[in-house]
Amino acid sequence: MENWITDFMEQFGYFGVFLLIALENVFPPIPSEVILTFGGFMTTYTSMTPVGVIVFSTLGSVLGAVILYGIGYLVNVDRLEGWIERYGRFLRLKKEDIRRADAWFDRYGYWTVLFCRMIPLIRSLISIPAGMSKMKFGLFLLFTTIGTLIWNVALVLLGAAVGGSWEEIVAFMDVYSNIAYAVIALGILFVGVLWLRRRKSGAREHQN
Repeated sequence: MENWITDFMEQFGYFGVFLLIALENVFPPIPSEVILTFGGFMTTYTSMTPVGVIVFSTLGSVLGAVILYGIGYLVNVDRLEGWIERYGRFLRLKKEDIRRADAWFDRYGYWTVLFCRMIPLIRSLISIPAGMSKMKFGLFLLFTTIGTLIWNVALVLLGAAVGGSWEEIVAFMDVYSNIAYAVIALGILFVGVLWLRRRKSGAREHQN
């Protein structure tokens, strides 16, 4: 995939950066680290500039985020609650669980969107719960753009600084990504264990 990405960017320049980053947001397996660092490297031997790469990558990222926000908006909490009411018993989920999660996102969602834009995988998917919670679109765009700019500026400038050694940055970012994935997995496991314990405790109290 890495060779295909670099060939596509060399052929289409800024438009290639824009399109690939937009796709990366909708399909997270496409690595933004490769796109951005190689885009930075391209500024050392083409007419492309760091500012241009940052602008087009940010536009593409925001477009992808808006698409996922729209998907979340169409799903919305009411529809999810209806699904939980019908099938939640198989997962031991209740509508109250969804409302609690939605209330949490309403309270901390903007900062969550900001910081999650700098975490691999989550940086794309965070747009879906933002849409589901009906986060104010203007503020969603603002925090998404700020978080995206921080991520894009850092990687593009690194790619431009190291030049032909841009792949070393990608290798470092792979380590960062793996650490992030491990932390996410542990977090999910921890929440799952707490949830199961709470369910078992509730079941015992009901029996007594």
